[in-house]
Amino acid sequence: MKHALMSRREVQRRALALALMPWLGAGAQAQPLQGAALGHGPRWQVDPFSLGVASGQPQPSSVVLWTRLRIQEADAALRAQSLDVVCEVFADAALRQPVRQWRVQTDAGRAHSVHVVASGLQPGRPYWYRFVCGHAMSPVGRARTSPGLEDPVDRLRIALASCQHYEQGYFAAHREMAQRDLDLVLFVGDYIYESSNPQYMLRKHEGGVPKTLNEYRERHAQYKADADLQACHAAHTWAMTWDDHEVVNDYANDLDRSFTDPQTFLRRRAAAYQAYFEHMPLRLGPDPVNASQMRIHDRMAWGKLADLWTLDCRQYRDHQACLDPNRGGGRVVVSCDALTDPARSMLGMAQEQWLHEGLSRSPRRWKLVAQSTQMSSSGVNTPLGRSAFTDGWDGYPQARARLLGAVAQAGVHNVVMLGGDVHMNVAAQLRVQANDERSPVVASEIVTTSVTSRGLGEKLLTQIRDSNPDIAHARSDERGYTLLDVRPEGISAEFRTTANPARVEGVFKTQAQFAIRSGVAGVLKA
Repeated sequence: MKHALMSRREVQRRALALALMPWLGAGAQAQPLQGAALGHGPRWQVDPFSLGVASGQPQPSSVVLWTRLRIQEADAALRAQSLDVVCEVFADAALRQPVRQWRVQTDAGRAHSVHVVASGLQPGRPYWYRFVCGHAMSPVGRARTSPGLEDPVDRLRIALASCQHYEQGYFAAHREMAQRDLDLVLFVGDYIYESSNPQYMLRKHEGGVPKTLNEYRERHAQYKADADLQACHAAHTWAMTWDDHEVVNDYANDLDRSFTDPQTFLRRRAAAYQAYFEHMPLRLGPDPVNASQMRIHDRMAWGKLADLWTLDCRQYRDHQACLDPNRGGGRVVVSCDALTDPARSMLGMAQEQWLHEGLSRSPRRWKLVAQSTQMSSSGVNTPLGRSAFTDGWDGYPQARARLLGAVAQAGVHNVVMLGGDVHMNVAAQLRVQANDERSPVVASEIVTTSVTSRGLGEKLLTQIRDSNPDIAHARSDERGYTLLDVRPEGISAEFRTTANPARVEGVFKTQAQFAIRSGVAGVLKA
């Protein structure tokens, strides 16, 4: 008996169809185009939509829709051409109720990526969309607009995720997220990794460490080709920010760990930012005047229920304190006078002020602040003094105190910090003076573990827990994501995890669950 081998693309199609089964009616992709004639344009030898589709940055009347034409060698003659792509939006899963249609052009200068700001939509409802180029049609995606600014909303369900090193595991977390009933996926950094570690390799990056635009494009394309990641993008609308590995580990503003000449490094950063934009459903790309700058920090509202900020902890920060002259980036220090300098900032003073003003003026019940790392202290008490890791918030303690002090001084309630980066689940209390019981709790913190990236060893984590009573929960031995259920009366945070490393067939369980009550700062074991 002969067994036919499925192509990689067919495997991806089937995984995507399975993930979208709750959202798409039968035969959703079999409906004829509404107003856009299928077949006008190139005849593709290889499917150009192999990187899937995505939606992001929702507003009440619009959402960003994304795809990228991945042109293979069989269609190489098309690479130099400007190509027309049609984007269609429908009000129903069966694609029988067309809403709007856009025809856009794309070319090699943007890696044939497509960004459509789908406007004129109704608030707080799902839409279905697809792209067409010539004889090729993309998979169908499902997007959601945010509720109207004054709409009473009783629920917001978010999947919080971070740190997906392709080589260190499989994206099983995205498979489960794709099948969840969510309003939003919130990704807080390290979407790609530029680096490798042969010790923990389950599958391999293509190519070496990216430094040029084409190399970053290829790295993003490899991640985007993953069927489980594609399914999660197609099933849910995303909000996102970045951390360091989208460029290079531990970079701070214009400085990398190798002390590369700043102008040389900024050219690399410009390439990384351009590639990031080309592969994400974002409204804004790199600054047209200065390509090494790109605004990623943003604010969105979810009706009257919540405001959500996404912060940039890399582009504007001061260099790490007390740098090792032989290797830049973060390190653990015990005595470092620069940590007490009030002029140093993790976010940059302009972004700090923007956030402080937004928090103090927000009329919504919950203030959700998404940023890339852990805000609560994770230093360790040693015979020589307390340690601080200079790349995290412990390396910018005055900026942390300034932010939490502004929350306390303005009397802002229901502030929840959401983070990633540290490859462990954390639930913690946030005080102006960390771990000082005389300093009142002013905010709550939930940090998600990594999708795949390996966590800390248990010996070090035990020292961190013992030295930081503000930490109510910390586990770094499992991979996954965090499910947040935001309601007017409170927030439930469910840490969904699988064993390390994340396997293709990974099964998820609830590691722990915490609650945050409206009007009461701090986390409680549920």
